Amino acid sequence: MSSLTRRRSRRRDRGGDGGSHWISYSDMMASLMMMFVLAVVVVLYQLSLQGDALKVQTDLVNEQQVELDKATIALVQREDELKEANATLVGKQKELAAIQIQLDQQENDLHAAQSALKTKEEEQALLQLALQEQADKLAAMQTVLDAQKAEMLTYQQRIDDMIGVRTKIIQELSQALAQANLAAKVDSATGDIVLESTVFFESNSSTIKPEGQQLLSRFLPVYLGVLMRREYVDYVGEIIIEGHTDDQGAYMTNLKLSQNRALSVAEYCLSILNRSQSATFQQLLTAKGRSFSDLIRNADGSVNRTASRRVEFKFRLKDQEMIQEMNKILSQME
Repeated sequence: MSSLTRRRSRRRDRGGDGGSHWISYSDMMASLMMMFVLAVVVVLYQLSLQGDALKVQTDLVNEQQVELDKATIALVQREDELKEANATLVGKQKELAAIQIQLDQQENDLHAAQSALKTKEEEQALLQLALQEQADKLAAMQTVLDAQKAEMLTYQQRIDDMIGVRTKIIQELSQALAQANLAAKVDSATGDIVLESTVFFESNSSTIKPEGQQLLSRFLPVYLGVLMRREYVDYVGEIIIEGHTDDQGAYMTNLKLSQNRALSVAEYCLSILNRSQSATFQQLLTAKGRSFSDLIRNADGSVNRTASRRVEFKFRLKDQEMIQEMNKILSQME
């Protein structure tokens, strides 16, 4: 038993009013003490409960703080990642901007190239049109050229025929004159015939001597007999009678004399031909004087005056007109 209880028991044993009063006071104090203890216990219990709750709350707060720290760290990391991503995005945006600039430039270049291509196509079309026009012109020119070539071949054939005709005429004239025993010199290249001058004229005279007339009467039928043959007459363009003098006297005096001698021979030739022969001969005949412009010289270079006083018979084929026509065609082709 506690000391407090023993005191209470002794006080009850003493009796009297004072003892009762003390017991009541002590009980009251004991009760207060018990209440105080209970209050303390309750408080301690509550504090214990509150401590446990606080610990739980602290632990929860700590856990939440840990979670918050983790979340903060994650947020910081996320923020760093976002910053990096933003930096990357900014870099990408710059790259895209640069690419856009390049694309814009390429688009401008493409438009310029398309414009240039369109211009080239238009130029090509114009060039093609010009080429087509040139081709048409060339085709037309080729047609004309082919026609001209065909015409030239025809002329060339005719000229070849004429060359052959000239050769045949010269050969037949030489043979015919030789068979007629006529002393007439035939040029083997041109067919020109020189009649002996002393037979025809006296010096400084244009009158044909009788022996000259006889010679012409024998010569002309033979000469025209060859030139007027059917196979040759269409080729003969002109028959020329030329009168020549020596170098004595003035040029004009000898020109008149040579012209008069050519006219005398032409007049006599026409007089001995029949009407039909004379008409044909007149269409072809040309008489002209050469004065002393074509002298005949000796081997030492001196003038052979006797041989220079002469009359020549020449013929010209129509090849000259054909050559002129060919030259005209050639000039058109240039």
